[in-house]
Amino acid sequence: MEETLRQAWDNLFGRVDGPMSFRLIIQPVVATFLAIRAGWTDAREGRPIFFWTLARDPIQTRVMLRNLWRIAGKVFLVALVLDAIYQIIVLHWIYPVQALIVATLLALVPCMVVRAIGNRIVSMAHRRQSAENKEASRADSTDKSSEPEITHHHDNPVGLREDK
Repeated sequence: MEETLRQAWDNLFGRVDGPMSFRLIIQPVVATFLAIRAGWTDAREGRPIFFWTLARDPIQTRVMLRNLWRIAGKVFLVALVLDAIYQIIVLHWIYPVQALIVATLLALVPCMVVRAIGNRIVSMAHRRQSAENKEASRADSTDKSSEPEITHHHDNPVGLREDK
């Protein structure tokens, strides 16, 4: 058992400098790009951060995982296929668990982390913009209240506001 774990560990880290190592950069970049778009969409639609929803609302787990799969599923499948090709070329065998680990690290983890960061950034920007808009509207209403209010009463021919 110990030998198997050591071999798996060596096989996993041997991928860094072996053939097809470009995928170790390209796949997380693609997952990151897709996650940023998804995080922005989540924030614009007022949805909470993906990971927190998984942790805090187990009822939503199925929906959230389906959404994750929709976004990162293709990248995950490509990572699986490329890792299987790598294993055939270098290891002359396919180790499915190792392929799942690599695909998860290259596609799903970056997607979840970056999606949360993208959501947080856009949410903070929306809150700041909303606060600035509220301050601007308050300033506008304050400026208008200092102007005389025109009334159409017969008792006040000038049309100025009467203080009571």
